[in-house]
Amino acid sequence: MEKIETKRCSPDQDRNPSIARSRFWASLPQRPYRLPMNRPWRSTQSIALAALLVALVFPDVTAAWETVHVSEAIPPGWIVINARKRSLFFIINEGIAIRYPIAVPKRGKEWAGEARVNGKYIRPDWVPPPDVKVDHPELPNFIRGGSPNNPMGARAITLDRFQVAIHGTTAKMRRSIGAAASYGCIRMLNEDVVNLFNRVSVGTPVLMIP
Repeated sequence: MEKIETKRCSPDQDRNPSIARSRFWASLPQRPYRLPMNRPWRSTQSIALAALLVALVFPDVTAAWETVHVSEAIPPGWIVINARKRSLFFIINEGIAIRYPIAVPKRGKEWAGEARVNGKYIRPDWVPPPDVKVDHPELPNFIRGGSPNNPMGARAITLDRFQVAIHGTTAKMRRSIGAAASYGCIRMLNEDVVNLFNRVSVGTPVLMIP
């Protein structure tokens, strides 16, 4: 099972939806954009430009991810992991969830039941646990966060189970998504785990279904 570095994110990084938005504003040019005033703009051009600016400043963060119907018995705000379907569902409304493809624990490393999120980390360092090191002795004893060969990837969401996290992946390991491949953790594409990271908080309930 993968071990997560123990340092916590800052409160600003834990604050849920505004991380990506604040980075977006920081990336904008400092000089304001001004429309040319030496010629009239046709109404269609003005509308199109306005629509483009709104789309850039207020992107629909759900549009790129699949939403599905789920049981209304599961309340909004839960993470539900279905190992057989190789899918993680984040419940956003009654009967509606965002579905993410995942890699699940391999045979002998499976687990089931309830857990809770107990930590959120951005590009954490990683130390291979003993069972991983036995199977892969070629691994270094320490991999710094942000390194292209760090299996934690872009984000890690730790659970209150020993050495279990929902985390990203390396470019090489992306092809494992959809398989039973991990030592207990839930592996996601980096773009997916970043999206999920921004939606959950410490204390979010998790349900693992075999």
